[in-house]
Amino acid sequence: MSVLRSRLQTDPFSPEWRKSKYSNNGGNCVEVARLDTGSTVGIRDSKVQGPAVLFVPSLEFAAFLQGVRSGTLGP
Repeated sequence: MSVLRSRLQTDPFSPEWRKSKYSNNGGNCVEVARLDTGSTVGIRDSKVQGPAVLFVPSLEFAAFLQGVRSGTLGP
């Protein structure tokens, strides 16, 4: 079994999943959580809280957020 698959099937640290405060509860939201020791961020669909989680290194997620905040991402 791959490391990714085993991490999808187990949740040893019971992460705290959070939605943006800008979410309008319309159902089109994602949730994020710090995983492991904070070195990984999990991203999932708020409507499907099962094992389908995208794992991203924390530093890369921070760079993504910075790009969103600064307006450097997009058309």
